[in-house]
Amino acid sequence: MRVAQLGSGTPEIAVVAGIHGDEPCGVRAVQRLLDERPTVERPVKLVVANESALERQVRYVDEDLNRAFPGDPDATTHEGQLAHELVAELEGCLTFSMHSTQSHADPFAIVKGVDETAREIVPQLPVAAMVETSNFAEGRLFSAIDTVEVECGLQGSETAAENADRLTRAFLTAVGVLPGDTVQRELPVYRLTDVIRKDQAETYEVFVDNFTEVEAGSPFAAADGDEQIAEESFYPVLMSPNGYQDVFGYTAEKLDVLETPATAD
Repeated sequence: MRVAQLGSGTPEIAVVAGIHGDEPCGVRAVQRLLDERPTVERPVKLVVANESALERQVRYVDEDLNRAFPGDPDATTHEGQLAHELVAELEGCLTFSMHSTQSHADPFAIVKGVDETAREIVPQLPVAAMVETSNFAEGRLFSAIDTVEVECGLQGSETAAENADRLTRAFLTAVGVLPGDTVQRELPVYRLTDVIRKDQAETYEVFVDNFTEVEAGSPFAAADGDEQIAEESFYPVLMSPNGYQDVFGYTAEKLDVLETPATAD
């Protein structure tokens, strides 16, 4: 784990990249900040988390770090020990954590719950949606640390790296680290409701688009040509043929649309 800081004092804000070693987009955003060293109005901690996995260009060494929190100093896995160290490093910080995905090109945010912090900050980010994952938060960073996660784009793409830089700077502006203003957006909010499992197969297909409603009775995915049919309507999130070993993605319900605050006359 590599830790750096911009500004003097004790940070209450942190940016984390490299939770997964096959998602380098956030690492590039952090490195750009370190290279430029912009003037900051409050201190911020910058962390590159799983350096061992990044060096090997694999998702993790022993286990998924974003399912290992809060970790254990006596864990038998690299990520189990690293999770404990990372929680200690981020204690007391509102944290921005960057990821990428094989399922959706447009950035979106993931939060443990739609609380006051999420409602204030996430609409200021250049994201297409906010996803609440309270039912599926176990082991993730935001189960231990106050965190806003973002999926920056398609894994390994140049666009994801560019998005990571834009998202990081928007977050740092929203929380008062960088000077300037942000743009408030109307933002749809979804809540994950279930996991869509997939059987072992040679080929996988997905017939639907993320965040687009699937009607009851519609086929939405297939394993070796065996179609899965929606028993009830849902919104797919993180759906892709090959993103997870045994999961197509998640079903979600649409909760709300956060409106842009009215401008005073």
